[in-house]
Amino acid sequence: MRHFRALDARLFARVASAHPMLPWLTGAAVMGLSGNRGARRAALRATGSLALASAAVNIASRSASSHRLLPRPATRVLPSGHAAAVAAFTTAATLESPRLGAALLPVATAVTSLRARTGTPSTGDVLAGVALGIGVAAATCRWWPLHVDEPADAARPNVPVPALPAGLGLIAVVNSDAGGDTPAEAELRILLPMTDIRLCESGVDLHLVIDRAAKDVLAHGGALGVVGGDGTVNAAAVRATESGLPLAVFPGGTLNHFAADLGLTTLKATADAVEAGSGGAVDLGRVTTEGSADGDSSTYFLNTFSIGVYPELVRAREAREARLGKWPALAVGLLRVLADGTPREVTIDGRHRRLWLLFAGNSRYDPPGFAPSYRRSLNDGLLDIRAVDGSHPFARTRLIAAFLTGTLARSRVYQATTVTRLRIDGVGEEGDCTRDGEVSSAADTLLLDKSVRALTVYLPPPQ
Repeated sequence: MRHFRALDARLFARVASAHPMLPWLTGAAVMGLSGNRGARRAALRATGSLALASAAVNIASRSASSHRLLPRPATRVLPSGHAAAVAAFTTAATLESPRLGAALLPVATAVTSLRARTGTPSTGDVLAGVALGIGVAAATCRWWPLHVDEPADAARPNVPVPALPAGLGLIAVVNSDAGGDTPAEAELRILLPMTDIRLCESGVDLHLVIDRAAKDVLAHGGALGVVGGDGTVNAAAVRATESGLPLAVFPGGTLNHFAADLGLTTLKATADAVEAGSGGAVDLGRVTTEGSADGDSSTYFLNTFSIGVYPELVRAREAREARLGKWPALAVGLLRVLADGTPREVTIDGRHRRLWLLFAGNSRYDPPGFAPSYRRSLNDGLLDIRAVDGSHPFARTRLIAAFLTGTLARSRVYQATTVTRLRIDGVGEEGDCTRDGEVSSAADTLLLDKSVRALTVYLPPPQ
């Protein structure tokens, strides 16, 4: 035990001379660079929880030091900062990734036990720190609900979903401009060597390449595939729906929200679904413009549609997300966008509204609040509507306060509901809208509704 105490003292003296949080921040960096989505979320929650726990201990220590002229009662317990940091980090990581937590828990238990046995801080201080760290990590779920790593529900497919061993009969369009880091074309040739891969080079019309691929699938049978981000998948989904073809979605872009909700987080996951012939039907969100010079026309969205400052908010969050994490980046982006933006005057279902933003999700999104992230169902027939009202006094200040305190559900500035259709008038000729991350101009009158179970997609085989 003397050797353990000496080693423990030398270790923490060395760490303290560099930075007291260095081991945990290093662990978070390793998790963040692992490429696993669950590990990245665990790293963000663990880092945030560690920072909050450390701040709480510092406040308690300063409060105690303000009374240092008085002798410390034997019964007074001051939470150990190190124990609080270990407990907060480990608990937060476990909440996001139980497997990762199972690996961290023995290490955290051993470290805190050794600290308690050294006698400095006392056992009571260590236990108080552990309780504080666990409480802080659990409290983060109020502002940042846990993600559910399960594919969203889908209906039975409207068209047959053929099993295509080795990809025989699959024509896959690869968008070279999608922005992903993975050499998708090479990996896809290994996973499904019989696939007819058609690369859309930079400067080539993506819609033209997809149209030709869909015509060839219709002529010879099989399925249409697409490798790219949400914008690329949107283009292929519209063509597949119009042609009555099953679509294989391979995540290969900067943003792959739709593929993630389908449970297809890797190229291999989609390849397995294609070979197994596992599929389902999902809804499409539809935007119809009325009264334009070219007559009524419809476009679709797989994930989200928005008007107002939401497009700027998304860009502001993504610019900071890698450094700060999603929730802090969203908070900073919200402050900046609301400081520089102005509300938009529109009419919603015949009622005049002054809105900072209007968000519409294709099916109900979780978590409730200002940061919709994932869906549990893709065939519920609903539009998830979230709006920020700009007509109330001090609307911006009240929104930010509600966001930071986790009370958005009770705020009069923020409104959320689900509908099957929504009419928006007065968007204006200069008004922009966003569909699946792509910003475009919007007509003065828009009708939002659903094309229910319109798209057939490959899904992970049932477990």
